[in-house]
Amino acid sequence: MGTLILAVTALFLYSVGTALQALHFRGKVQSNLALTTLIGVLALIGHGLLIAQTVHLDGGFDFSFFKSSVLIAWLIVFLLLGLNLSKPVGSLFLGAYPLAAATIVMALITHTPSRLVPDESYGMLSHIALSITAYSLFTLAAIQAALLYFQNRQLKQNYNSLLVRNLPPLQTMESVLFELVWAGVVLLTLAIITGAMFIEDLFAQDLAHKTLFSMLSLAVFVGLLVGRYTKGWRGMTASRWTLAGCALLMMAFYGSKFVLEVLFQRGL
Repeated sequence: MGTLILAVTALFLYSVGTALQALHFRGKVQSNLALTTLIGVLALIGHGLLIAQTVHLDGGFDFSFFKSSVLIAWLIVFLLLGLNLSKPVGSLFLGAYPLAAATIVMALITHTPSRLVPDESYGMLSHIALSITAYSLFTLAAIQAALLYFQNRQLKQNYNSLLVRNLPPLQTMESVLFELVWAGVVLLTLAIITGAMFIEDLFAQDLAHKTLFSMLSLAVFVGLLVGRYTKGWRGMTASRWTLAGCALLMMAFYGSKFVLEVLFQRGL
């Protein structure tokens, strides 16, 4: 199937999914888990086939800026669909679906030098797999933290607002947020460890910036978890720390790749 057809199909399904979630959020339609899951799975299939044609090349995987973004967006939606089966995270689709659609569009209309990792580089591929899974979890945590932040503000200003009526209780929102942060911390730690094992030269491979900001991000998330269990941090404090850690992680991955590949047009 052609790349454009797959992209249009995935974009259409993500648009339908976003519209349904928006209507549900506004109270216009009832939530339907089966329909939500079906639309998401079909969108993932189209998205995944698109990745197979654009990211997995002969001899390796192209992890350049926009193609990596398409892969991470796919994983975000995949994880969210799984979480939605047991957790009240349906509101996160309003951020995840448009994000996935945007990465597909950008991957199609832009070009950056390839960052090819050979198929036989199992150590590096394991590091990348752990990294992008951690990034995906923290992206969901960032969306959850933003919703929690605004939910807290709305509770103080307008208890009957649309946001307050449609989001789960604060305690549930905080519980989901910390579960995402815990899972992300574990995977990011493993990603840093595997990176230390399989990366040969941080400076020659242009990875010093990424490593520094990843470790700073990890320190922020660990600090948040320590604060949670020693000082009872929650609500807006938890949201701010999560968003700060995610901003550092964005600098680690997207910041360095954007400068090297988009501005300086450097590949491998």
